[in-house]
Amino acid sequence: MQTLAQHLSSQGIQAPLAQLLTTLADTSKAISHAVRHGALAGVLGATEQENVQGETQKKLDVITNDMLKEALTADSTVRGLASEEEDHIVEVGQSGDFLVCFDPLDGSSNIDINSLVGTIFSVLPAPSGELSEQSFLQAGRQQVAAGYVLYGPSTMLALTTGQGVQLFTLNPETNEYLLTNDAMSISKDTSEFAINMSNQRFWEAPMQTYIADLLLGKIGPREKSFNMRWIAAMVGDVHRVLSRGGLFTYPTDNKNPEKPYKLRLMYEANPMSFLVEQAGGKASTGYETIMDIQPSEIHQRVAVILGSANEVDACLEYHGQDYSEEPSL
Repeated sequence: MQTLAQHLSSQGIQAPLAQLLTTLADTSKAISHAVRHGALAGVLGATEQENVQGETQKKLDVITNDMLKEALTADSTVRGLASEEEDHIVEVGQSGDFLVCFDPLDGSSNIDINSLVGTIFSVLPAPSGELSEQSFLQAGRQQVAAGYVLYGPSTMLALTTGQGVQLFTLNPETNEYLLTNDAMSISKDTSEFAINMSNQRFWEAPMQTYIADLLLGKIGPREKSFNMRWIAAMVGDVHRVLSRGGLFTYPTDNKNPEKPYKLRLMYEANPMSFLVEQAGGKASTGYETIMDIQPSEIHQRVAVILGSANEVDACLEYHGQDYSEEPSL
């Protein structure tokens, strides 16, 4: 099996990007170590702080953010970073080639129950001139690399540099990432979907009708049975989609009219969409392709529908219909 370093070399990845990806991978090893120690290291539980989105931060949110921030600050290829846990962008160098956006610990609400969590990252080219938030506001198509690290029974790194999606598994004996799947592929059809059903009453009419038809199974218009899965961590649900197909969605809802979307464009939706498209899937908000969105601010949120291409298309057909009358809830 190839190591991550050997793979990057064999793919002809330029030295600066290879260096940055190695920094991210090495930091994820330290995060994996911290996650696995859990209560033994006193890192579980919540802090008394909130992040910029108004969410209570877990101790590991802060710890993992600091770990990535410190490692990226020391990497000469990095010009600046943006994180879910930082109110503003952080300038870390004057001449680096790249900007890094990341969610240091996706699914952190799962920490205290010992369930799946992960790190998501997106790498963008650093434009010339003075660094500002505007420097980061690039469409997903501009990403030069993206990936996630899943901290589960084994620690896994899914990575794309625009040449398909490769999956690496951390060898606990050697502490090296080894290539275990050189071309992840999402099946075009599926009978699995992932959605937070507790929000059903708040969805738009197209999603209400789409999910209702899936639940009807063989007796409904789709004429086949579907299974629902929900991990409550985007990184875990997307990993399942990449591994065996499926559809994952966190759609628009009206639970809080001021926040109709849940997931962040720059450090969740864009990198995951890059991975999904590179594996043969599709990613949309229901009305536009995620990777084509021109960001308006660093913590922008969007609706997400991604996964098996034919099933995403089926969902989008519902969003193209006229729902002049809202369904009864």
